[in-house]
Amino acid sequence: MRLEVGSILIKDVQFGSKTEVNDGVLFVNKEELARIAGDDEHIASVEVYLAKPGDQTRIIPVKDVIEPRVKVSGNGGVFPGLISKVDMVGEGRTHVLKGAAIVTTGKIVGFQEGVIDMSGPGAEYTPFSKTMNVVVKIEPVEGLHQHQHERVVRLAGFRAAEYLGKAGQNIEPDSVEVFETKPLLEQAKEYPDLPKVVYVYMLQTQGLLHDTYVYGVDAKEIIPTLIYPTEVMDGAIVSGNCVSACDKNPTYVHQNNPVIHDLYQGHGKDFNFIGCVITNENVTLSDKERSSDMTAKLVEFLGADGVIISEEGFGNPDADLVMNCSKIEKKGIKTVLITDEYAGRDGASQSLADATEHGDAVVSAGNANEVIKLPSMKTVIGYPEVADTIAGGFAGSLGDDGSITAEIQVITGSTNELGFGYLTARGS
Repeated sequence: MRLEVGSILIKDVQFGSKTEVNDGVLFVNKEELARIAGDDEHIASVEVYLAKPGDQTRIIPVKDVIEPRVKVSGNGGVFPGLISKVDMVGEGRTHVLKGAAIVTTGKIVGFQEGVIDMSGPGAEYTPFSKTMNVVVKIEPVEGLHQHQHERVVRLAGFRAAEYLGKAGQNIEPDSVEVFETKPLLEQAKEYPDLPKVVYVYMLQTQGLLHDTYVYGVDAKEIIPTLIYPTEVMDGAIVSGNCVSACDKNPTYVHQNNPVIHDLYQGHGKDFNFIGCVITNENVTLSDKERSSDMTAKLVEFLGADGVIISEEGFGNPDADLVMNCSKIEKKGIKTVLITDEYAGRDGASQSLADATEHGDAVVSAGNANEVIKLPSMKTVIGYPEVADTIAGGFAGSLGDDGSITAEIQVITGSTNELGFGYLTARGS
């Protein structure tokens, strides 16, 4: 598949009478966006705010972050199986409002949702303090089950992102990148002297609000399979989970998966990037065995010399990570793991819930138990009182002055497990 990604650089975002991009400024019709995002009988109200880099603004609890994109040519549309019809994506041309993001918030669903600070020390730990954020605060009707609540908010965010993305339909991009992965036999022959590298992309699928969707299907219902990396850029994989803020990959991160981007950067130079294997993270031992067996089989089938494995979540999924690592290594294929750590506030505890002697090349994304103090903000979008209950918070986290003292895991994207210098961790 060959995909052209045209980036339209967004330097500012403002409310206006018409939603459009003009000279790098994204103008948003507030009322129209609220109407489209709220087009669901289960939604009671929608409010729209702007949060820009440097603002004294806090968004809490953060449910998802989504990048506005639009298909210009090629099959399908964005978020296939959810917003667009089910159709294969990943080829043609897609335009991106680069630097803009939809952030969804509202009443908390569970207890594992996050915080974005647009300035101060917290801003240093989240990439979303640097984006021009259109914040959509969604309040479902009373009495919805938690899973219904999550779905209503998730889909509202996708509708909002699709709406904004259309503003880039007929805009000439500031830059265009081309990403291409050919059919396997053709791809393998293209660089015969370079090691073949595969990305094993672990998706959070433990249920109980720990879900990820592939073409609209809950990934816990799938067996590991192959996917073109470019499909991910068109929204084939989206977030539907409320795990700890630092551990979940928001939809924005799936759309911009930095492991995929870095592998494309090295493709044809340092290695031959063959493609992706997506796999789930299961609850029962038999399901973990099944998925890790099939993941190792697919990697072997692709003829990989090396594999990058990224994990989403922590604790129970550490067992999936270790199984994937061990079974792939036993086939004579080298692995590099990307994960964060829960090593205790002093960093002295065991970092992962499971371990293997085969995991001898691991890139750490940081210790999520580290404690940080976030000063009060002039503006709070959402519900600050949940600071005491979200994962990483505790009774008394929210100070009388509006400050928050909590483990760093409360910050969305703070120790995100993707996009670090993993290729230097081990020779090919």
